Amino acid sequence: MKTQEKKVIILWKLFKATFLLSAFTFGGGFVIVSLFKKKFVEEFKWLDEDEMLDITAIAQSSPGPIPINASVILGYRMAGILGSLTAILGTALPPMIIISVISHFYTQFRSNRIIAIALQVMRAGVAAVIFDVVINLGKNVMKARRMLYILLMIGAFVAAVVFDVSAMLIILGCLFVGIADLLINLKRTKKEGQV
Repeated sequence: MKTQEKKVIILWKLFKATFLLSAFTFGGGFVIVSLFKKKFVEEFKWLDEDEMLDITAIAQSSPGPIPINASVILGYRMAGILGSLTAILGTALPPMIIISVISHFYTQFRSNRIIAIALQVMRAGVAAVIFDVVINLGKNVMKARRMLYILLMIGAFVAAVVFDVSAMLIILGCLFVGIADLLINLKRTKKEGQV
């Protein structure tokens, strides 16, 4: 198969997957990112688990919606800039269409008892998916077996739940600690290389 044909197939699979995931995912960024993992790591095997964790971390800590941020990185990883644009389009189209329809019929949606019940039921499903994401991310932190990562995870949890620290401050604090850890490791490696 020619390289061009292969790229078109990848772009189509990328668009179709992001479009369908975005169209049938309710509950925000964390939910769709876990479904991205199932689709692109487990089913397509385009990425490994560590790459998906990195994409998740970058998408969470970057400004903007998490699904769009993840799509940019995922698409670029698969097919460059064209892949990013394809993944963004696939991720952004369904909510744009759905919100456009809802806004047109907003008054009827707001007062409809069946829709109100359906939205409440969906919250339970969303909570379960977010819980799944938390468990998987926690397992991966534990797998790394670095005490610093485990302490950061516990510290971030305590800061958020007990002390009500802003998520942005927690992310920036973890980023600062991560950069400091990287610089210390680079310095140590450089010293060991000179000896």
